[in-house]
Amino acid sequence: MDGRRFVAPVVITVLLVIILVSYMFFWSVMPIPVWLKLGLLCVFLGLIGISVYNLCERIEEIRSGEEDDLSQY
Repeated sequence: MDGRRFVAPVVITVLLVIILVSYMFFWSVMPIPVWLKLGLLCVFLGLIGISVYNLCERIEEIRSGEEDDLSQY
């Protein structure tokens, strides 16, 4: 199996996680109420979790041979 097909989804997910973690850090040092910090932390952690889940689903699609999702429509 050619590993080059996995590079783009992994790179995009890693970049997105880095951006979300930097936003989490930025909002954690801002002088805002603690309840807002915790809420934003939950939102960013949820987005990171969804991104990783989406990456796992995409890898499974690639492994099963569904290269082109648009062919289903």
